[in-house]
Amino acid sequence: MTTDIPKNLSQDSSINAVHDIVDTQTTDCCIVGGGPAGVVLALLLARQGISVMLLEAHKDFDRDFRGDTIHPSVMEIMEELGLSDRLLKLPHAKMRQIRFKTPQDTVTLADFSHLKTRYPYITMLPQVKFLEFITQEAQKYPSFHLVMGANVQELITENGVIQGVRYRGSGGWHEIRAILTVGADGRHSRLRHLGEFESIETSPPMDILWFRLPRQPGDPEGGMGRFGKGKIMAMLDRGDEWQVAYIIPKGGYQQLRVEGLEELKKSIVEVVPEFQQRIQNLHDWSQIAFLSVESSRVKRWYHPGLLLIGDAAHIMSPVGGVGINYAIQDAVVAANVLSKPLKNRQVQLSDLAKVQRQRELPTRIIQAFQTFIQKRVFAPVLISKSTFVPPAFLRLPILRDLPARLIALGVFPVHVKT
Repeated sequence: MTTDIPKNLSQDSSINAVHDIVDTQTTDCCIVGGGPAGVVLALLLARQGISVMLLEAHKDFDRDFRGDTIHPSVMEIMEELGLSDRLLKLPHAKMRQIRFKTPQDTVTLADFSHLKTRYPYITMLPQVKFLEFITQEAQKYPSFHLVMGANVQELITENGVIQGVRYRGSGGWHEIRAILTVGADGRHSRLRHLGEFESIETSPPMDILWFRLPRQPGDPEGGMGRFGKGKIMAMLDRGDEWQVAYIIPKGGYQQLRVEGLEELKKSIVEVVPEFQQRIQNLHDWSQIAFLSVESSRVKRWYHPGLLLIGDAAHIMSPVGGVGINYAIQDAVVAANVLSKPLKNRQVQLSDLAKVQRQRELPTRIIQAFQTFIQKRVFAPVLISKSTFVPPAFLRLPILRDLPARLIALGVFPVHVKT
């Protein structure tokens, strides 16, 4: 098997780089990125006595508007780890259906109540709480080490093989040498950039504005999509708040800024009239987060000594909220495949290729599903500014169950190997 090492990794970077290194540590697996994929992989490896160093660039896990939807597939993984009951003791909401409300009708895109699982719903849990929960569990194992504020800057490459990373953190430059380095550092992955991975990109027709408004007694639980003439919104239950996604045509953000905040608020109320009074809580653009929607995957997820998983390997559209779940499934497959090679202290290129083989097809299928929804459901409304007309497949009971299964359980079941 050819290695196809990028030119900047073909030399011995540990010789060329000149830094005052504060310390050098060694570990079996260095995971860059403390998101869902990184923390779950770290926990799974640490449980088996494999030395793991998890590096997170931020000082804490608290970030606004991250994926907060834990699907039945992940809850079943948590159950296999003996963690599901304790996880569900954290404050959360349950979404049993994904519904869209139009001026004429209410349409169900996915109904999870019919699924054969102990968790026939989407668990709405702030991602910061999930990450803290998993890392606290991982810290019970002496082979797990977490470093916050570790800003990875360089890959260490010797004889064409990645041997670890250098990061800037407390006290200056630090060096981690590892048998395997895993990039789980999200949609803006530093390791994907450093490794010069080639991506295949699609062109989603939309962007998203995120903001929060108060929930009131009598509001529905879970979540709801709203369609107006040329407008789409999604409302997610966050306890005492609604996390609201206002979906706009790709590239339309600057025009909204020119039109002004008052025009945006008026547009929101047109779609959700019950926000008439609550919209006054939105008084500054700083309360609104802009998300440029992307969808892509790297052609090959690995180089010798380096593997990408989660959003680092495949950036997901927000459609269906599947990103966190596919990232965690990547982590489970990576742990299943790589635990034995890591214990033997020899990870082959074929081991890394096996991870991609098991996860690439599900990724491509769900991205194709997201593209279908974006083009057949969202784009006609956003571009033509027409009224939403539900696709025929949503009216057929046999086909109507497919989105629920695909969103909730994924393409293929993933289980933790003991």
